Amino acid sequence: MKILVGVKRVVDANIKVRVKSDNSGIDLANAKMAINPFCEIAVEEAIRLKEAGIADEIIAVSIGPGNCQEQIRTALALGADRGILVETEEHIEPLSVAKIFKSIVDKEQIDLVILGKLSIDTDNNQVGQMLAALCGYPQGTFACNVELKDGKIEVSREIDGGEQTVLLDLPAIVTTDLRLNEPRYASLPNIMKAKNKPIDHVTPADLGVAINSGLKTLSIAPPAQRTAGIKVKSVAELVDKLRTEAKII
Repeated sequence: MKILVGVKRVVDANIKVRVKSDNSGIDLANAKMAINPFCEIAVEEAIRLKEAGIADEIIAVSIGPGNCQEQIRTALALGADRGILVETEEHIEPLSVAKIFKSIVDKEQIDLVILGKLSIDTDNNQVGQMLAALCGYPQGTFACNVELKDGKIEVSREIDGGEQTVLLDLPAIVTTDLRLNEPRYASLPNIMKAKNKPIDHVTPADLGVAINSGLKTLSIAPPAQRTAGIKVKSVAELVDKLRTEAKII
């Protein structure tokens, strides 16, 4: 089985992002970058399938500028076999991402695609579903458990009010939720080995994909500062303030 995992470069989840002074975007200067947390879960699940003897090869794919290869190297250090960097400086919308993945899926004859359910910078939650539609593959989104059974893949997925279990024919698309696994840390020997693992560099044009953007960001602003709370002396005073100041009752 050949597995493709998506690896997106985002600002580290533990870093507080800053908005540019002209409100044109996020200030990434000197910001610590990392693999999108949901993509880390996808990489971990692929590695576990390989360790179980189910997968033969794991391909880590990232789309973006040249420095995205840092995140591919991290995936290689964790256990992926090779990487593909689709290099572009343009802003890529979910549909274009799905088309790029489809081109790679067709070219590499991928059996299973594992993606994070969303990225923490755009929060779209669209690529996995779009890719499944483009490929005509079954999908198991928001996966909290994955198990291979008789040549098919059983996915338990988180839904409103509980869990749903689906059995998918391969090839298939799976998107990961937080409860699927706990990603590992890369060991120093594996980090050194990852430097010798291959990364192919291609462009969207090489894959036959034209980048068409239908969205334009007008401005980005930080959330409003929260005001300090106050203490009240009685329930009556609390109710009065909720009615006259907060106007919620």
